[in-house]
Amino acid sequence: MFTDNGFWDTFRAVFPFFNMMYPEQNNKIMEGLANTYKESGWLPEWASPGHRPVMIGSNSAPIISDAYLKGNIKNKKTAAILFEAIIKNATVEKGRPVRSVGREGLDYYNSLGYVPYDVNIRENTAKTLEYAYADFTVGQMAKKMGKDSLAKKYYEQSFRYKNVFDPSTNLMRGKNKDGAFQSPFNPLKWGDAFTEGNSLHYTWSVFQDIDGLIDLMGGNKEFIQQLDTVFTMPPKFDASYYGKVIHEIREMQIANMGNYAHGNQPIQHMIYLYNYAGQPYKAQEKVRTVLTKLYQPTPDGYCGDEDNGQTSAWYVFSALGFYPVTPATDEYVIGSPLFKKAVLHLENGNTFTIKAKNNSKTNFYIQSTTLNGGNYQNTYINSSTIQKGGSLDFLLGTTPNKKWGSKKQNVPSSLSLKQLN
Repeated sequence: MFTDNGFWDTFRAVFPFFNMMYPEQNNKIMEGLANTYKESGWLPEWASPGHRPVMIGSNSAPIISDAYLKGNIKNKKTAAILFEAIIKNATVEKGRPVRSVGREGLDYYNSLGYVPYDVNIRENTAKTLEYAYADFTVGQMAKKMGKDSLAKKYYEQSFRYKNVFDPSTNLMRGKNKDGAFQSPFNPLKWGDAFTEGNSLHYTWSVFQDIDGLIDLMGGNKEFIQQLDTVFTMPPKFDASYYGKVIHEIREMQIANMGNYAHGNQPIQHMIYLYNYAGQPYKAQEKVRTVLTKLYQPTPDGYCGDEDNGQTSAWYVFSALGFYPVTPATDEYVIGSPLFKKAVLHLENGNTFTIKAKNNSKTNFYIQSTTLNGGNYQNTYINSSTIQKGGSLDFLLGTTPNKKWGSKKQNVPSSLSLKQLN
């Protein structure tokens, strides 16, 4: 049985969409997660129903934290139960009834700072990266609850992504128990240290600290070059781990966007990372390409796994003009809106209007933006801003405005840019 990409990857955009448009519905979902924990002693990472061992990661934490930070867990007792549950996931490995709950390889992760490649725990580097992000979201919820020392602990643990970064290749790579990187290393090899993807896909799974990843790679220039390479190289692959060409690989080939595999969740946020390095115009071009090329109203017009709404939610968010790269923060990262006008009728009674003047098949580059009538240069917008109602207006054109959103103060936040007290 192949494992899928994890609860986080499946619901990366779905739950943020609920938090934006249907907070009361998400509150009910959170109550359901709390009931599952009370009945079974563990949070589900995949429920269909019950616990199914087909997912990796510790990815109930991001959706719980995101809901809590946005005020969508109404009952304080429920919030306390869910926080207890995500702490259990991060601290208890023994006694897991099935592989689908808790964190496989947790004792290694907590002692070494990563899940080793050579201890018979498959997809170990993917697990390390997911656990590190989950730790960040635990820290976010702890901070909101006033548990500052606990927040600091989990923020610091979320830097463990650095332990599987190989500076000789500027890529994430399996690491053995003795600290040596796994060898031989083929960044095109799907599976093995990763889950339904390769190193070129999972290297970007540092949702909480893209600025830190940029520093590891040597700066914005090297980071951009590495991003560009994924799109410009041929769609080559190594399927030896699976023993056959799995459908996710074939979908990457058919998409013909280099090694960018939009049909599977681990890489779907990658396009938006250009914003963090001061070149948002590249994100605008690639977002529009995916929206119009990989989604078609035809029998074969869907680009890959739907996975309970994630791939459609990517489309809905991106068509509006922004995307939740890092749930459990207050930010959506801006891309390029598909429509000339969209109106969000929010559950709190407010409306938020998005307009894109001159929008067309060839006019997708942002020339300027205004938020509620004022000049706006940031390449992200806050969820709390949207909830207040108002308007975000784009002026689009055929050529990129390389100055818009290019300054350091305009980029989305990263953990490395915050002071941990």
